[in-house]
This record gives sequence, structure tokens and C-alpha cells, in this order.
Amino acid sequence: MGETVIALAGNPNVGKSTVFNGLTGMKQHTGNWAGKTVANASGHFKSGKRSYTLVDIPGTYSLTAHSPEEEIARNFICFDKPDGVVVVCDATCLERNMNLVLQTLEITENVVVCINLMDEAKKKGIDINLALISERLGVPVVGTHARKKKSLAALVDAIDGLPHGKEVCRTDYPREIEEAVKIIEKKIPEDCEVSRRWLALRLLDGDLSFKSEIFEREGKALNHLQIRRAVSEAKMYLDKSGIPAENVGKIIASRLVEKAHEICDGAVTGETGYYKTDRRIDKIMTGRITAFPVMLLMLAAIFWLTVKGANYPSQLLSDFLFGLQDDLSGILTKLNAPSWLHDCIVFGVYRVLAWVISVMLPPMAIFFPLFTLLEDSGFLPRIAYNLDRPFSLCNACGKQALTMCMGFGCNAVGVTGCRIIDSPRERLLAVLTNSLVPCNGKFPTLILLISIFFAGSLFSSLTSALILTAVIVMGVLATFFATKLLSETLLKGKSSSFILELPPYRRPQLAKTLVRSVFDRTLFVLGRAAAVAAPAGLVIWLAANITVGGATLLQHCSDFLDPFAKLMGLDGVILTAFILGFPANEIVLPIILMAYGAMGTLPDLGSTAEIGTALAANGWTKATAVCVILFSLMHFPCSTTLITVKKETGSLKYTLVAAILPTLMGIIACVIAAEVMRVTGFC
Repeated sequence: MGETVIALAGNPNVGKSTVFNGLTGMKQHTGNWAGKTVANASGHFKSGKRSYTLVDIPGTYSLTAHSPEEEIARNFICFDKPDGVVVVCDATCLERNMNLVLQTLEITENVVVCINLMDEAKKKGIDINLALISERLGVPVVGTHARKKKSLAALVDAIDGLPHGKEVCRTDYPREIEEAVKIIEKKIPEDCEVSRRWLALRLLDGDLSFKSEIFEREGKALNHLQIRRAVSEAKMYLDKSGIPAENVGKIIASRLVEKAHEICDGAVTGETGYYKTDRRIDKIMTGRITAFPVMLLMLAAIFWLTVKGANYPSQLLSDFLFGLQDDLSGILTKLNAPSWLHDCIVFGVYRVLAWVISVMLPPMAIFFPLFTLLEDSGFLPRIAYNLDRPFSLCNACGKQALTMCMGFGCNAVGVTGCRIIDSPRERLLAVLTNSLVPCNGKFPTLILLISIFFAGSLFSSLTSALILTAVIVMGVLATFFATKLLSETLLKGKSSSFILELPPYRRPQLAKTLVRSVFDRTLFVLGRAAAVAAPAGLVIWLAANITVGGATLLQHCSDFLDPFAKLMGLDGVILTAFILGFPANEIVLPIILMAYGAMGTLPDLGSTAEIGTALAANGWTKATAVCVILFSLMHFPCSTTLITVKKETGSLKYTLVAAILPTLMGIIACVIAAEVMRVTGFC
């Protein structure tokens, strides 16, 4: 006898993953849903009676699907026939979560409601009568504090009790809707695997994704023509009753909200909305006057901590990795490797790889945990809320703010994060413009140039952080501009509605945040960067060491690009370095110094003052630094990001747009800035 399959459903931010981890422990694995890029997780646990497979389906607010995540959640419950469904709810805003419970009960009776975060509800003065809610729903209702495993014992007992055999709550709709449902229900075979009532409701409210899914899966069992006629008849009946077809979905959704209120009325008492402290914080975080200044201060604080904290460990890591270079050289010498092979591996592949790791790892190890803390504590959704209006003015979706924030850590991660955007058009807008905010790989160059030319030294970390914040704001404005441009040309359309639940502020779990940030983000991104940096090191070394006509290939490229680069306020060496830095943005500045010094390998950069002296000796001024900063901000994404764009869009055309658009913007910005600085005498 196989294991009993239980689906774990719930809204985002209700602690569903904590429940999943508490039940399964380390007995879990992740993958992708068939035909989808959305990740799944499943695990195993045992009770005193049975063995279970627990499937963590994507978080969703509704089973009327508007995104890949919602489609997967709906399809798994409808078509994969789990033996039971556990719906996890947030005790601090139970009524809003009840919508998903009621929709799930339309599909299956084998439901357990897990009301999580009971400890937070208690702190906020919220009292929940679990027995009364259970009586009204007709299913077991269990209160948990998922961070404490002991509180999950009652949940396991409730799961053991499935199927419970009771009559469950069904949402009753207006008489006209119920009659229309019956008209369609009569034409659906009784042996249809999906709930006939649920199917009729979805066909009636025009859920196109569900209609195509049901006909694909149940095609042989359903008479398409007969059902289409029944749907037309039902809509004609509603129209005669004064209910236009386009209003059916709204009426159904409205009735679910009313039913949720009826279930919770009298069973949930106390502070049922946001806690008073939350509301006070929100007056600042989302206030018209205070929102954006506070956001900028938070951004500046994160960058200051990243700049201040990354310097010392970055130097230690650099010393360690470059110290290993001698050991690698000694091994190759003992193996009698030819000098060209020795130099190619040591000064090419290994040295570039060491640069990427030493420059990227410390800032990422600081930035990603800070970003995750913002996410877990509830601040990040407020940032998305504040940026919703600017993105709406660009005919885009407010969720793009979240993916843009992800891009600060890594543009490839930001592109992958665009899956959360429901509309394909708006998802493309977010994908194509994500690289306009600087990723972690661009920060070292930006920070170093700001420190050398505008902040005196790295000791002035606060000044560097403030100037860097101003540069980031420029990147955000460039994102707005590019989004608006695309939405008026290549990707015309209006912005869709953006529903975002603002979760309560929570104290983040520091240990889990650190582990998740390091393994899921930092090491993952670092691994991908290292994979492209190693072969890039080989190409760079060859370009710096192969001589043609008395000059290296690197010098030939620099001379060829120099006239065009001068128009941008740069020089040929700088532009060549950006091109060779395509695999990893971290190596742009080292390539510049290598070319200036006519060295055949990346230099071991010394102090900030020494780097500044070397750049000044080759004609750099403040005007040059401004143009390099602008082009660092706006140019083609790195190879990892473009590969991710191709994978996410499945289109070579849009991958080229993602590369060409920011590059053109960067060129135009540099040409304008260079001309203005020439006229004004800025240097």
C-alpha cells in the first residue's frame, strides 16, 4: 500500500513552509512541476497510524488561477486527487485567508484547516474559537505555532482522521447563479473526476485557463458541444435575470468574501485587522510624504553595511586565494607543464576565478541576508506597495518592484523572480529591464570609483553609501523610463490590477535567514558566476598574450574602439574591458589596469590610493569616472543573466532586446554627460 498523499496549501506569508519543514524535517526534495518553471517541494513524515507524502503546492490567494503558481495549486487539488488537503491560514488575518478554504471545500471534503501563528495572534489580542469555526466549516480546525514542533502534534492527529466523513460547508450563491450552475451541472457526467459543481462554477465565471485544462484532461469523458451549449444557455438565463456574463465572476468572488465573514463572525474577536503598532509603522512606511525618504534611508543603510562590512573579509579572501596561486603554480611546475599551459591556467583561468570569488562573495554574504531580513520582516512588500503607482504609470505591474529589488543582489535572480508576475506582457517588461539596476557584480567597480574620485577614500564609507544610493536611484529611474518606452512600443498594453497583501511585521528568524541566504542565494549565484568566469579567464589571457603585428589582440581591440569610446567620455581600453567583462562584471576594472600596465595577466590590485594613481596616470578625471559609472549602470547584462533571460522567455528576440536596450541607453547617457561636462569644464 502506497503512502497517503497530502497537499499543503495556503496564502503566501502564512508560515506554510515552516509547517512543511516542521512535519518533514530533512526528508524532502525539490524539483519543478511538469511543464512549468515553478519549483515544488515534497517530503515524507510518519504518524502512529500511517506514512505520508506531503506536497507543498505554491502559495496562492485563490484557486481561480491568474498565474502559473495558482494554476499549479488548483490543478494539483483538482486533478491529482490528493488524499487530503491541509490549508494553512494566518491567525492574525484569518478572514482574508478563509477564501482559499471555502474554494478548496468546493473541490474536496477531505480538508484540515491549520490556523498558524496563534502565538502572534495572542500577542495582538486576537482570540479565535477553533471549535466554532470547525463546526461552521464541517472540517477539523487546528491551531499551531509552527516554529514549535510540539504544536504540530494536533495537526498530525487531524490528518490521521481523514476522511472525516462529515458534511462540509458549501458556499451558497444568489438564486440566479445557483440555477445557472444547475443548468451546466446536468450536462456534466456523474463519473467526471472533478467536482461537477466546481466545474460548473468555473465554466460560468469564464475561467479560461481552467476550461482548457479540464477539456484537455477530461476530454474523452466530456461532450464539449453539449457543455458549451449548456454554458450559453446558463448565461442567457442570467442575462434575462439582469446579470450580465461579465459580472458573474465578481458576484461569485463577492459571495466568497461574505461567506468568509460569516464563518469568522463571532469566532474571531479582538484586534482582527493590523495590530496598532503595525498601523503606526505603516503610516511611516507607506505615507505619501514619508514613504520614499524612508525607503532611500533603508537602502543607504544596507549599502553602508555592505560597503563597510565587505572590505576587510574581501581582502582576507583575496590574500588567501592569491596565496593558493603559488601552490597551484608549484604543482604544475612539478608536473613539467609547458610554460604556456602554466600561464594559461594560473594567470588566466585561476586568477580571474579568484578575482570573481574574492570580490563577489563578501558583499553577497552581507547583502543577501539583509535583503532576506527585509523580506521576512514584512518591509519588502511595503516597498512594492509604494512603487506600485510609478510602475502603473509605466503601464507595468507593481510586482516588478519586488523583482527589481532582487536584481540588486543578482540580475539573473531578479529575472527568475519575474515568474511572480501574472501577466505575460508585464513579466516581459520586468525581465527586459531588470539589468538597469546594478547587481552585486557591479558594486565593487561603482564603490571603488566613488571612493577614489568623489569620497576621498574607503574610510568615508557613509559618503560612498550615500553617493551609491544616488546612483541606484538613477538606475531605478532608468528602469521606469525603459519600462514606459517598451510599454508604448514593443509591448503595448495597460497595467493590470495588483493585489498585494501587506503581511504583519514579524521578527525574522535570524538563523534560518542566514542559512537560506547563504545556500539558496549567495552560493547559488556565486557558483553560476564562477562557471562563466573560468573560461572567461582563458579568453582574457589569450587576448592579452597573443601578439599580431607587434601588438596584442587586447591592444588592437582598444585602438579600434578608441574613437567611438572618446565620444562617450571613455577610451578604447575601458570599452574593451566592458566587452571582455561580459561573463562577469567584477573583472572590468582589473582588465582596465592590466591593459594600462601592458601586463599579460590580471594585476594584484593594491590600495585604493595606488589604483587611483594608476588611473590618473592614464588620463582619468572625475568626468571619466562619471561616464564609467553611467556605463556600469547601463550596459548589456552579464552572460549568466542573458542565459537566464533566454531560458525564461524562450525567445532569442527578447534576449537580444534585453542586451541592446540598456546598452543603447548607456551609450546615449554617456555621450550626453561627456558633452555637458566638456562644455561646463567639469573634470
